[in-house]
Amino acid sequence: MRILLVEDEADLARPVAALLRAERYEVGWAATIDDAYRALAEREPDLLVLDVMFPESENAGFELARALRASRVTIPILFLTARDSLDDRVEGLDLGGDDYLPKPFQFAELLARIRALLRRDGGHRTALLQRGPLEIDFRARSVRWCGAPIQLSDKEFSLLETLATHPERAYAVEELAERHFPDAATGPFAVRTYVFRLRSKLAPEAIRTLPGGYRLGVP
Repeated sequence: MRILLVEDEADLARPVAALLRAERYEVGWAATIDDAYRALAEREPDLLVLDVMFPESENAGFELARALRASRVTIPILFLTARDSLDDRVEGLDLGGDDYLPKPFQFAELLARIRALLRRDGGHRTALLQRGPLEIDFRARSVRWCGAPIQLSDKEFSLLETLATHPERAYAVEELAERHFPDAATGPFAVRTYVFRLRSKLAPEAIRTLPGGYRLGVP
């Protein structure tokens, strides 16, 4: 499951992102509303965790939620904000928010609310994917090749999940490195290493090499 965290305060965003990754979620972070729009256009997450106040507007998060719902984007939205008045909560929920958690908050409660939203949504994305000999259960985080279970590490599964979510799309090595190895100076090398591992566990044709990147290789 992929979560997009839209939060301009790095001192909060970094520990929240680390917490979510420790819970085996794939996490994207957008520090501005413009970054959030770009991230959403590039790949729709399973859940949006959204602040309300940003330097450009004290209602920027509300405006983003309104725009998404007007465009019939149905991903769950959890507002995570210091705006804690009753009027703010009502506005956020009326605009299409699915939950509203004021700051400060406890990490345990944030995780519980995220689990509840993802269960309620049931995964707006198909929970199961089958392409040729490849079968992926996104919820159970399990993989089969030609019917045989394949044991993958968290990093291996997350990389395969990215490629499988949009199987027709080509991903640049640099983009995959930024998503999966953002803190590694050798990110592109790590991507190539993990692609090699996936091919070794699945099959060489499971991932196709393209100029500058990769895509899912099975039809």
